[in-house]
Amino acid sequence: MYESVLLAAEGEEVNPLIPETYDIVWSVVCVVIIGILFYKYVIPRLMKTLDERSDKIEGGIARAEAAQEEAQLTLQQYQQQLAEARLEAARIREDARTQGQEILAQMRTDAQAEADRIVAAGHTQLEAQRQQILTELRSEVGRTAVDLAEKIIGQSVSDEAKQAASIERFLTELDETDAGIGVGR
Repeated sequence: MYESVLLAAEGEEVNPLIPETYDIVWSVVCVVIIGILFYKYVIPRLMKTLDERSDKIEGGIARAEAAQEEAQLTLQQYQQQLAEARLEAARIREDARTQGQEILAQMRTDAQAEADRIVAAGHTQLEAQRQQILTELRSEVGRTAVDLAEKIIGQSVSDEAKQAASIERFLTELDETDAGIGVGR
């Protein structure tokens, strides 16, 4: 400042935009000191903070990728279990259908056997009734034949042995006549 005043007094023109040499020197010294302090203290802390943030971001990305892989694996397991469950359900339905068909076949077989048994029982019962009717008819025909014989002969055929023999002979002849005609069978 003194120089500028001296120079101004001497008559030289001073450019107000160009600082004095001592100002430049002190400014450079201050910038160097601030730069050293900045380099020694601020930049390491800034780098540490940036590294931590970078680690957090990379860790978050890595955790997100791991979570996504785990979710994908879980989805695949779920889909596999779902496919296995569908296969099991189809197998169970097929087994049930097969068992149902077997049960129906067994029921048809049982029903047919029961129907055959009922028909056989009916035939047996019919045969028993037929034999009973034949027996009743034979005794009735025998009595009628004896009554007719007594009326024709005009005397009593009271001998039981003769009655039974006559009835048997008559029924035998009647059976032979029926067999020749094919009646009753």
